[in-house]
Amino acid sequence: MKVTFFEDRNFQGRSYDCMGDSGDFSSYLNRCHSCRVESGCWMMYDHPNYMGNGYFFKRGEYADYMSMFGMSNCIRSCRMIPMHRGSYRMRIYERDNFMGQMHEMMDDCDNIMDRYRMSHCQSCHVMDGHWLMYEQPHYRGRMSYFRPGEYRSFSNMGGMRFMSMRRIMDSWY
Repeated sequence: MKVTFFEDRNFQGRSYDCMGDSGDFSSYLNRCHSCRVESGCWMMYDHPNYMGNGYFFKRGEYADYMSMFGMSNCIRSCRMIPMHRGSYRMRIYERDNFMGQMHEMMDDCDNIMDRYRMSHCQSCHVMDGHWLMYEQPHYRGRMSYFRPGEYRSFSNMGGMRFMSMRRIMDSWY
């Protein structure tokens, strides 16, 4: 897993090679406006310590990612997403603390309202795999990364309500 960050657009300026999680790379670069993901999948954040808006990057070149994603701030921290091979399983709940309507998912869902007649999801339990959840249907809007674990309340995530979910597949690496 490797990503190279560059201070300027089009892979110019000073660079920083990263091979794992980095909570704050401001000591290596003043800013970051382009990156090259040589391998792996990554979540990038516009604030230090994995805070702020999250953006998913897979293998490829991002010469001007700020324009591509409509970002107002540059990347300040990143988290490597480990490859998962095997089944994917997650339970989503309508309300906090695993309350209300519940549905178990094993594949992508582009719109929970259409599929489950569920207006939004406020908690989840990821049993297997790594997932991206989006605030709007059809994998649009702000996103968050979920690894296996229990997520009792999304209210501490800026009040996001997730409407679509996608598995992070090994073919993306």
